[in-house]
Amino acid sequence: MTSEELLRKQIIEKAWADDAFKQKLLANPKAAIQEAFGVNVPDQIELKAFEESSTEFYLVIPANPSKTDDGGAGSNAAW
Repeated sequence: MTSEELLRKQIIEKAWADDAFKQKLLANPKAAIQEAFGVNVPDQIELKAFEESSTEFYLVIPANPSKTDDGGAGSNAAW
């Protein structure tokens, strides 16, 4: 498991266990992650958090590596 995958897992598990954290994560994800995990997401990164339900799902399509400035060599790991 990469460090990005581990952090994502920890964020989700904390949101499931802590409703106040989940509400902050939905309202201000950068601040919630910084406060809970000490991870600073740079200003140039826009971060959005959504909550799925039993009838609503989100499909995230990553940036096409051939169309990114760095050729995909850092993608999300840049934070």
